[in-house]
Order: sequence, then structure tokens, then C-alpha cells
Amino acid sequence: MHPPQSVTKRGIIHLFKIGILFEDREFEHDIYELIRAFYPGSEIHSFYEKEEETCDLFFKITKQADSCVISYENAETKGVASAEFIKGQSSDALVSCTDAENQNAAVQKERAHAVRKERKDTVKIALYKLLVKLTGKTLPWGNLTGIRPAKLAMGLIESGMKNTEAAQEMRERYMVSPQKTALAITIANREREILKDIDYENGYSLYVGIPFCPSICLYCSFSSYPLKQWKDRVYLYLDALCKEIRAVAQIMHEKGKKLDTVYIGGGTPTTLEPDQLKILLDEITANFDCEHLAEFTIEAGRPDSITREKLQMIRNYPITRISVNPQTMNQETLDIIGRRHTVEETKQAFALARECGFDNINMDLIVGLPGEDREMVEHTLGEVRVLAPDSVTVHSLAVKRAARLNIFKDRYQEMTFENNQEIMDMTMRTAYEMGMGPYYLYRQKNMKGNFENVGYAKVDKAGIYNILIMEEKQPIIALGAGGSSKLVFDHGKRIERVENVKDVTNYIERIDEMIERKRKGINTWL
Repeated sequence: MHPPQSVTKRGIIHLFKIGILFEDREFEHDIYELIRAFYPGSEIHSFYEKEEETCDLFFKITKQADSCVISYENAETKGVASAEFIKGQSSDALVSCTDAENQNAAVQKERAHAVRKERKDTVKIALYKLLVKLTGKTLPWGNLTGIRPAKLAMGLIESGMKNTEAAQEMRERYMVSPQKTALAITIANREREILKDIDYENGYSLYVGIPFCPSICLYCSFSSYPLKQWKDRVYLYLDALCKEIRAVAQIMHEKGKKLDTVYIGGGTPTTLEPDQLKILLDEITANFDCEHLAEFTIEAGRPDSITREKLQMIRNYPITRISVNPQTMNQETLDIIGRRHTVEETKQAFALARECGFDNINMDLIVGLPGEDREMVEHTLGEVRVLAPDSVTVHSLAVKRAARLNIFKDRYQEMTFENNQEIMDMTMRTAYEMGMGPYYLYRQKNMKGNFENVGYAKVDKAGIYNILIMEEKQPIIALGAGGSSKLVFDHGKRIERVENVKDVTNYIERIDEMIERKRKGINTWL
């Protein structure tokens, strides 16, 4: 019997309040995320000792010697599920060996990691089956709570599995639907083909962040600042960024690393004026070898930031790919989400980019925007089809805590946020009709409908950087305010992060510290 539920003003059914008592916290994150996926919109509270607070549904997580017991109760019923581990297989025992027993620390650590993963998967299978019984529904991505399903699929294939065997593993161990399994396997194989000439061990990619935008979109949680308020400090930011560019280029040269891709993102890089773009691009091309890159991308992004002069400036450099991002082709939605540009400006910006000679243009779309239904998404897809971009990235709306849409959620509570499999299928059909196939995939927390973001591209037009950052195959060195470098090493088995501060003023004032963080991290791990 399903637990008691409350009905919102929009008629969407949610639980009112859920409590989870963790008597053991080994699997806390995965348990919390999986329960939240089944009950979107509910209040979920974690407890570590018994609380008197009343909840509509209450879970208790208890770990025993060779099992994890998951019990639940609500006003009408209660029940229990048990995840049985392999007898005697304790991750604690593996990592507490004496030095004499532990002849090979690396092997021992790898074994402990494998045991923990096996135990976690066992718990998630048991919990998923329990939640299916409780709610009467399944999830398209099964019990996967991470953001990289294609990385999982690729790992299975690279371990020696055939496509059919990898697909069976995803369906049976992770409860992924047949449709999503096929999508992940298809993308994993295309990614392997696209990346076949990339040197993971000796190569790296570069991200350069420009944290300014014409206005801040309602759903945005990135480190972005409205240009109007920061216009007088852009040159100071560029000074600091150029200093970081020079330093990192020298560090990576000394390490003997080869640059494979460059991605200039934001924010909106084309908020920079032509002379400012020149300063940035001159610094990058003067310090890094950009003539032999597999890809050089710059997000033109907001159509209201694109001019002929800026595009012509960009064309002076070895940039191979740009992005012109409408998000939607419905004017009323653009007004709601704070884009502050028109549909017509999107069309004009795209046409201008073609006129200036760009032959690899991506367009980003978001499904699940406030107030948009299937017909409105269909209208957007029709308009995009006419423009004929070379790739399209379809994002399922994910509202993060830092986004204004979440901060001021009471203001938007009467709006619908619609996304479903029918809409996702429609976007895929349109991409296929435009001669594109899926090439990369990722998921985010708080994603509407528990779906995914998918990149579609024509042959030889896929975004290589997009795949590299999702599959975590090589180091990504991130420059600028809010940059988060991923130092991938030990043949892809380990990742360490080096973070830049997000605040622009702090970044400018502490640029020497940011450089030293990178120098230390790179020299330690790469």
C-alpha cells in the first residue's frame, strides 16, 4: 500500500515529509539520493539518532555483520528489505591489515574499493526494489544516482564485455530501462571512436572561464556576474586571467604535456568586447600550441552578446567550434527566465555566424523550462531544424540550490515544469531527422523527470571537450574565477581537484595563490 501523499496546487502528487534514520552511514549518500529520485519535491530529512519529529514516511538504515537492513513505516503499513553481502566480505577488514599482510598497498586498496562498490551496489538494488514496491513506479535510469551513465557503459565495454553483456549488466545490476541502456551503450561506443586518437596519459585539455553575462538566467547556478555591474573590472579580470594562462602554460610545458582541446566558457565569453577578446585569444595562442589541437571551442552563448565584429575577431584565431544557445525559441519563456533577448536575435546571430564562416555551430536547448509544454518544445525544435546547426545539446532542466528559480521558488510555484519520455523521444527524433546522432550524455541532481542531458552531432562535429570532461579520461586544467581543475592520473583511476575561488574580486586579488595551488597540484599528481 502506498504511503499517504499530499496534493499541490498544480495537482502534482508528492509526499509531504520523509525521514531517514542512518544508524550506519556507509551508504548514506546513495540511499538519500535514490529515495529523493523516487519522491521529487518532498521534504527529506536525515537523522543520526532517533527523533520525535513526525514524518509521512520513515526509513531506518541498519548495518549488520553481513547485511544492510532497510526498514520503513508510514501511517498505514511498514516493511523491511535486507541487502545481503557476501559472507565475511568486509571493507573494514580489508583496509585494517597489518603491514606484513599488506605486501602491496595499491592492490590492497583496489580490492577494498571493489568490495565497497559491490556492497554499495547490493544495497542500492535492494532499496530500488523496495521503492518500486512502495511507489508503484520505476525510474528510467534505475538505481543510478551518479551523473555519468555513459562512463559506466564505457567502463564495462573497456573491461572486455561485448555490447550485449554490458547492456545486460546495466539492466540487471543497475535496473536501467532498456531504452536508456541502449542510449548509454550507443554513446559509449561513439565516444570511444571519437577519442581513439587522444593521448590520455600525456595530453590534457584547457578550460578558460569568463564569468560575465548580459543578465543572469533564472535557472543559472554558475559563477556568473551581470556585465553592467562589472564592466569597469573586466580588464582587471583579464589581467589576472592572462597571468594564470602564462603560468599554467609554463608549468604544463615543463611537465612535457600536450594540449588536446581548449574550451572558453562562462558565463558568456562574448560579453567581452572585440579588443578584450583579442587580449584573451592572443594570450592563449602565444603561450599554448594551438595549431595542432583536436578542438578549440568558444561559447558565443547568448545571442544578445554576438556582433559581427566579435565573430570576425574570433575568426582570426584557430577556433573550430562555437555555440549559439537559444535554450528555447518561445519568446514568453525567454522573458520569464531572464534571457533578455528575442527569438529573432537568435536567428540573426546564427545567420551571422554562418556568414562569418563558422562551419561547426552548436545550439543548447533546455527541456522542462517553466510554463513550457510539449507543443512549445515542438515549436522550438521546428525553429532549430530550419537553422540547421551542426550539433544540438538537449538539457533537462535541473534547478540547483544557488539558482534564482530555487531561491525565489515561492514566486514560481504556480508554474508547471513539464518533462517526460515523450518529450525526450521527440528531441531525439528531431536530432536524427537533422542527421545527428547522440555522442555524449550526463545527468545532474534535481533533474526534472529523472532524465538526462544528451549531445547530438553530425559526423565529425561532436564536441570532444564535452566527452573528455564527462568521461574523465585526461586532466582538465580550468582557469579563471570558479575554475575547477580535474587532475586525472594513475591511468585514469584517480582524480584530484584544484579549485579557484568563485568570487571575481577574490580571484583578481589572490591570483598568485591560485597559480601556486595549480603548481603544487600539477607537480604532485601529474
